[in-house]
Amino acid sequence: MKGPIIQDIIITPIATVDPPLLNAAGLHAPYALRTIVEIVTDDNIIGISEIPGTTDTNEALEKARELIVGKDAFQLNQIRDAIESHFDEETTSERGDAPWDQRKIVHVFSAIEVACLDIQGKVLGRPVVDLLGGKRRERVPFAAYLFYKYEGAGGELAFGTDPNATGWDAARQAEAVTPQGIVEQAVAMVKEFGNKSIKLKGGAFPPVEEVAAMLALYDHFGPDVPLRLDPNAIWKLETAIEYGKKMEGILEYFEDPVRGQENMAKARKALKMPLATNMCTTSFEDIPGSIAFGSEDIILSDHHFWGGLRSSMELAKLCQTFGRKLSMHSNSHLGISLAAMVHLGAALPEIPYALDTHYPWQSEEVIAGGRMKFEEGAVLVPTGPGLGVEIDQEALKKLHENYLKCGITKRDDLVEMRKVIPDWEFKKVRW
Repeated sequence: MKGPIIQDIIITPIATVDPPLLNAAGLHAPYALRTIVEIVTDDNIIGISEIPGTTDTNEALEKARELIVGKDAFQLNQIRDAIESHFDEETTSERGDAPWDQRKIVHVFSAIEVACLDIQGKVLGRPVVDLLGGKRRERVPFAAYLFYKYEGAGGELAFGTDPNATGWDAARQAEAVTPQGIVEQAVAMVKEFGNKSIKLKGGAFPPVEEVAAMLALYDHFGPDVPLRLDPNAIWKLETAIEYGKKMEGILEYFEDPVRGQENMAKARKALKMPLATNMCTTSFEDIPGSIAFGSEDIILSDHHFWGGLRSSMELAKLCQTFGRKLSMHSNSHLGISLAAMVHLGAALPEIPYALDTHYPWQSEEVIAGGRMKFEEGAVLVPTGPGLGVEIDQEALKKLHENYLKCGITKRDDLVEMRKVIPDWEFKKVRW
């Protein structure tokens, strides 16, 4: 039986407004880069996907085009084999030099796989969740994801603000560098999106200040709202243990307080709370070390970094086998990635922890019909065929123009931080 044959891949780099958010590696640029992929079949069915954008990834996608044009969009094993055989082998040994994953093969294949699954769903008239084994839940919960930040809206305003903004739009632009500022940010986000749990991206300020922020959140929201802190592995082991003990009974889980599986295992033994990671166990090749050391309780998956949606389902099975819980990591994304995350979240065996998402921090959108809606901190699983979302071509054109004008070709939080603090240096371990 003839399948939908891939005829072309359209690769469109975009830039979306991003506020000046702080993290262990520095400062977000005024624009976050994404790449939108459209795979066109001989029957003019178009499958779409979205991945973190860099010129290296875009060049890799261009190279992949010649490898997969002419292939059946249902034959994902053949497509994966073709891609892996034509790219240099990559490892995760240097993961942690920056708090985001910079491998190309997993990004390229995840982009192609999601777009092909979108095609498959459209051919079959079924949502992507059904291609992952079927829907286990109607709604997928997400945590409120807080950031320390400087005042500013991002984009052309950069560190400026819109005086007419109200509600969450105003809070998204406001400075938050103190415990009180973090609490105010949390209140605004929870009011807007209804999240039932809260995460703070740490690693930006000394541990005593970040622990104070977590205690302030606990004082304000009480014990029924689960809290998490993620210092992005920038704390020393003794620091993580000292300050981790101050948060026992406060945190739902402690994410990547230290660097490396062995140190994570030591912190895990010393602290009475679950430890989570998206930095020390980031690929299937890391799983044996994770089990040998006992380095974490929770693996934070990301289909962009683990090789797609089907690989993420395989990871869920491994987590069940070896006593790990699975949740989901996030990056600065728009609605196509969010839709894929929701389909995956609906298919997972369980969601013991609300998933991460940066989506509230993005004010623009590339999907038709505008931004996806949150109800009580959750997103309903799209019911249309494939991902259930389509590209707004006018919005895509505008965001591509943003990319061309902004001059950014890759994420570099160090460069952005030096615009504020000229002699600032990134350190793998700071406190």
